[in-house]
Amino acid sequence: MPNKFLTAEWNNLIMANYVIDPKILVPYLPPKTELDFFNGVCYVSLIGFMFEKTKILGLSFPFHINFEEVNLRFYVRVKDGNIWKRGAVFIKEIVPKFAITLIANTLYREKYVTLPMNHFHKETENEINLGYHWKFKGIWNKLEATTEKTTSSLIAGSKEQFIAEHYWGYAKYSEKTTFEYGVEHPSWLIHKVKNYNIECDFEKLYGNQFAFLNKNQADSVFMAKGSAVSIRHKNNL
Repeated sequence: MPNKFLTAEWNNLIMANYVIDPKILVPYLPPKTELDFFNGVCYVSLIGFMFEKTKILGLSFPFHINFEEVNLRFYVRVKDGNIWKRGAVFIKEIVPKFAITLIANTLYREKYVTLPMNHFHKETENEINLGYHWKFKGIWNKLEATTEKTTSSLIAGSKEQFIAEHYWGYAKYSEKTTFEYGVEHPSWLIHKVKNYNIECDFEKLYGNQFAFLNKNQADSVFMAKGSAVSIRHKNNL
């Protein structure tokens, strides 16, 4: 489709969700957006997943087709006529490919950084063991989980649906302008997480305001199976 900037698959998404004081996120709000709450609670999510079969403007680039990503994001909404658009804003997105960082930050004003990364994925008859690792200032950070192999659909009105189904991305361009882009994918199936391991220095990676996450346990963790995705060309809000 002419309006597709990027197509790919996002697979095996570990989503670790933390309750946060909304005041911490206000400085990160792009213009014309407002925080989105689930049952009155504000969340940030640490998400690790595989970016696969990546194409930009319909073209594949060698060594930039399959790679890991870990991001920290929060949730916003925008009123468009009588409709609320629900989307995500990224505090930081980590990938191992500099060209991805350059393109995303230049064209979409996102917050990508390039760091050494690796991952593992193992399956048994009943379980999936997977994890994403990224190296910052000589220390390896980890987001790992063991999940059930069976999947279930998202339940309407559930926390998992709230986290997984934000179909817009928003990034601040200036004090008055926000970039908006559509993110298209089907509703994801999810795997129940049996146990998980998070070793992430939130303070060093994201700043002093996120230091409290070093001591707080995730409010919830689940894995989305993932799917093909399309990212539309950006518009100005």
